[in-house]
Amino acid sequence: MIAFLGLGRMGVPMAGRLVAAGHKVAVWNRTPRDVPGAEAAPSPAAAVAGADIVITMLSDPDAVSGVVRAALPGLRPESVLVEMSTIGPDAVRRLRGLLPAGAGLVDAPVLGSVGPAAEGTLVVLAGGRREDLDRVSDVLRVFGTVHEAGGPGAGAATKLAVMSAMVTAQVGLAETLAYADALGVGRTALLDVLGATPLAGLAERLRPVAESGPSQTRYALGLAAKDLRLATEGPGSRQTVTAAARDLLTGAVAAGLAGHDLTAVVPFAASRAARTPGSKDVRAVNPPSVPATNGYYSHAVRFGDLLFVSGQVALDEDGKVVGEGDLARQSEVVMENLGRILADQGSSFGRILHIRTFLTDMDRLREYGEVRGRFIIGEPPASTTVEVERLFRPGLMIEVEVVAAL
Repeated sequence: MIAFLGLGRMGVPMAGRLVAAGHKVAVWNRTPRDVPGAEAAPSPAAAVAGADIVITMLSDPDAVSGVVRAALPGLRPESVLVEMSTIGPDAVRRLRGLLPAGAGLVDAPVLGSVGPAAEGTLVVLAGGRREDLDRVSDVLRVFGTVHEAGGPGAGAATKLAVMSAMVTAQVGLAETLAYADALGVGRTALLDVLGATPLAGLAERLRPVAESGPSQTRYALGLAAKDLRLATEGPGSRQTVTAAARDLLTGAVAAGLAGHDLTAVVPFAASRAARTPGSKDVRAVNPPSVPATNGYYSHAVRFGDLLFVSGQVALDEDGKVVGEGDLARQSEVVMENLGRILADQGSSFGRILHIRTFLTDMDRLREYGEVRGRFIIGEPPASTTVEVERLFRPGLMIEVEVVAAL
């Protein structure tokens, strides 16, 4: 029996192919979804009970770790876990540490989107011990062509390397289209010329959104941002071009585009370019995506390649305090507002140079730190934290200001 954990856009058609191939399949998803012919389980542990092969297809390393931990009570010691998400080799090594000593582990992320998943034409990048690969090779071929990348972690590493090239190139072409707009070069004309170059396939991938608007989601922009984050956060990573693409996608996520197809980076890059002033301009910034100020200050001021963001607090559209008495909730509102302001100017949390925080109770610093850690990842910026007796509105517990690069 095969257990399949994770029924997102890719998981549903992949589990369906296993059923069509004649396998007995148990499925689980946090939000229950139906796969005809498969048995729906109420929990990860129930799904894997009795399974010889367990497949995970989830969003990120934390999701995989959480689901595998939940599955452990039902996991057979002699089973093989096939991890098909994009989580990177470091997360695969941590996953190995969670499993029973006798269990096998194969990292087998895929190249391709929903259509190939349904058709069985994905490219599977498999890494693992020889004996584990042999046990799951027939199952992996149900999904498409299998490329054995090497030992444990090799499949996950290869996937990140491939996405570094593919996603970065797509983001770069999106910015090229924005550059062409500024020069008065028609997008269609540019894409036609690119069609006669080695970039032809990528140009055609972007043509529908460049000419007609956003398309159906095949590869979510938010997942692309996550993939580039994984590709640039590892030890020794010096992918400066990929890091720039990561930051642009992070800005698009903060602007609310996470669920859109990756091609939505084309209009986002164009809108960002249209907002970019000259290097010596000083300009006030008041994005409509955050509650308006009281008129005595601007949310941010831009000068050259720097953005100075005013202190953000937890107020709603009507000027009422959000989350009174709840520091974690107020911290979330503050960080969300900062993210929207940064994204509006094409910056991101990863480009913050200095962050200054004012707290009314330093004993609750940990609550704020846990929230902040979800937004600011990787190397932390310069930081100052100050305890104050009160803020300008009763009930406010935190105010945060930043200086960011653009």
